[in-house]
Amino acid sequence: MNKVLLVVFLFGCLGLHAQDTQGFFLNDSQAKKAVVPPCKKIKPPKSVANVRVTIDASNTIATVSPYLYGNNTNPYMTQIVTEPKLLAGIKALSPKILRFPGGNISNVYFWDALPNEKPTDVPETILYGDKDKRGRQQVWVGRDNNAKTLSVENYYKLLEQTGSTGTICVNAGYARYGTGTNPIANAAHYAANWVRFDKGRTKFWEVGNEDYGTWQAGYKIDTSLNKDNQPEFTNGILYGQIFKAFSDSMHAAANELGKEIQVGATLIETNKFNKWDNEIVKGWNNGFFATAKNAADFFIIHSYYTQYNHNSTAENILASATSVTTNMMHYMKGLSIQHNISPKPIALTEWNIFAEGSKQQTSYINGKHAAIVLGELARNKYGMACRWNLANGYNNGNDHGMFNKGDEPGMPKWSARPVYYYMYYFQQFFGDKMLAASVSDINVIAYASSFSNNKHGVILINKDTSERTVSIHFNKGLHKGKYYGYTLTGGNDNGEFSQKVIINGVQSSLPAGGPEDYEGIKAWKASFKKYINIYLPARAVAYMLVDKP
Repeated sequence: MNKVLLVVFLFGCLGLHAQDTQGFFLNDSQAKKAVVPPCKKIKPPKSVANVRVTIDASNTIATVSPYLYGNNTNPYMTQIVTEPKLLAGIKALSPKILRFPGGNISNVYFWDALPNEKPTDVPETILYGDKDKRGRQQVWVGRDNNAKTLSVENYYKLLEQTGSTGTICVNAGYARYGTGTNPIANAAHYAANWVRFDKGRTKFWEVGNEDYGTWQAGYKIDTSLNKDNQPEFTNGILYGQIFKAFSDSMHAAANELGKEIQVGATLIETNKFNKWDNEIVKGWNNGFFATAKNAADFFIIHSYYTQYNHNSTAENILASATSVTTNMMHYMKGLSIQHNISPKPIALTEWNIFAEGSKQQTSYINGKHAAIVLGELARNKYGMACRWNLANGYNNGNDHGMFNKGDEPGMPKWSARPVYYYMYYFQQFFGDKMLAASVSDINVIAYASSFSNNKHGVILINKDTSERTVSIHFNKGLHKGKYYGYTLTGGNDNGEFSQKVIINGVQSSLPAGGPEDYEGIKAWKASFKKYINIYLPARAVAYMLVDKP
């Protein structure tokens, strides 16, 4: 082969693996219009800027998936639609996509069962891979109207009332611990029956949840009860076989209804392992592709960004938002090339931080982290993302919940944590097209976007403990106009992990969270010529809308 033909051949091969990591998640994209908020005039700072942001309004670097703002609903959250304050908060947040039923619960969840019932082939004791002694396993069921759980019926009502789409995680653990003659086929058929019941309301389906983990039901089974010669411990090769059976059955069920669904496989998000990761984790992805090959419609990953069970600093937490999001996507892109399969959209269906010990998870720093993650998800062209989770349990501030479930001292039930406000304003001020932006200071991040009604969104994040004055320059077509916005900062409580968020100087009288009437707070407003000058306090986030005169 001559050199010219070789270059053409190599270029063609690379083209086959050109990564469309958003794919069908963009099918529901709609033109997004910005809304100018109620506002009051301010005077721009007169000080000379020490940070320059340059935005190229002619350079669109990504279409923003409408499914980046999702969250996780779980059966232990209550029926939700019976909780007016919580429901109102979710509606205002407008997550667009809500995942159900887990989490870990997915692998012990029986969607059509009544309380105190389960399929006859589910053993009394379901094993896990950890060393905890287990008694009779609690299973979760979908036809339970108890106030402390969330029924399948009310999950669908929640989607309807919040204008959300679902992503449902079906029980793959059942394919392992089921005691029937063909547990894999039986569990796949059970999942397919949920697709039939769903009748096309749900487009996105996940097979299992973190099935590589020792904490999952089905990681380990009692082989004396198993009838198809499965090994005691799971592995990626076996999960690939299970996934194919599920995917085939679920797609067949959808085809019967004349509906199209997408079925995703859960993978490991990195090849940089922890010292405690075992050979099952390390070999998971290779094993999956050995048997499932091209069967998945999309790939599912999870990340809790910071070091597990570690009292991480604010600096480390904020740094992880950019590095981890980018590194995960880089790794996932390489998988299709490595295993010679067609590119797949990427869904990050659980994300948060592991940092604990100083109330990091309930702090405004976690809100800032979320703002950076959202920007990086858009920049790296993720197809879907669902934060973990809407409500959990306080545990002295080691709580992934966005809303207080009623166990946080001094706080009313369903009050929102700081992260809620950072994600709320991000979606309000970020358009459907991401623009190229550069910053002269490594401690300041800028995310720029455009809306379909010729307005631009700019989000500035100051990671440093010192204030900045930022000048914003558009290098094409926008040299004068008006700008509006909100500045979010933390309070003076709890060291660097304030439990409060202050919005344009307004804060709550309560010990944590944000202003109750946050939707009534007016944006600041000013005019500009040539460039915008804005004051950015220490560790602040500014959400801005820029408009022509």
